[in-house]
Amino acid sequence: MTQANDVLLAARDGQPGRDRGGGGQDGLRTREKILDVALDLFTSEGFDGTSMRQIAAQLHLTKPSIYYHFASKEEILLALHMRVHELSKQALARLSDQPVTLETWGSALSELLNQMAAHRKLFLMHERNQAALEKLHARNHDDEHDDFQQRLQQALADPSLPVRDRVRMACALGAVFGGLFMPGDAFGSVPGTELKPLVQDAIRDLLTGGA
Repeated sequence: MTQANDVLLAARDGQPGRDRGGGGQDGLRTREKILDVALDLFTSEGFDGTSMRQIAAQLHLTKPSIYYHFASKEEILLALHMRVHELSKQALARLSDQPVTLETWGSALSELLNQMAAHRKLFLMHERNQAALEKLHARNHDDEHDDFQQRLQQALADPSLPVRDRVRMACALGAVFGGLFMPGDAFGSVPGTELKPLVQDAIRDLLTGGA
């Protein structure tokens, strides 16, 4: 099994990735620091524009010290992606437990908005590195990700719901991402505590027709 798959499986179980050679809690803390620094650099410089040397320099470590925890830059990106995956999965899990209506869809989107606002940089990094993530998916098939996408598509294609409602649901889903990330840095100076309720209002308007 590849090292990347080890990280993927560990992330799915909610556990830290493999700490090569041990290291205990100190090793786990170093691993998290590497992920935090990589998150900053991937967001500001992009995945392709960031080197392992830069990550090491930010932490005052050597490159071999980084490779001790992660076999490649792609493995770091995969670990960060799994953080996003887990947050999204938690937010929309309720859609599998009850019939999808405008109300349940709105509730799930509110939870997703809360998660995205609380971890804004993580999701922003994800949006800014779509090309690198597509390559990552091509090499590491992710059944959970495919299932998550399929559940969303099934809800939006459900013939038991009026087309009008399904269109509103799709637009409201787009509002979550659009309001927080799609305009680039247009809202970068707006605090999350101010931006989140404005996006929530937009979601509500889209689902209720402004009523």
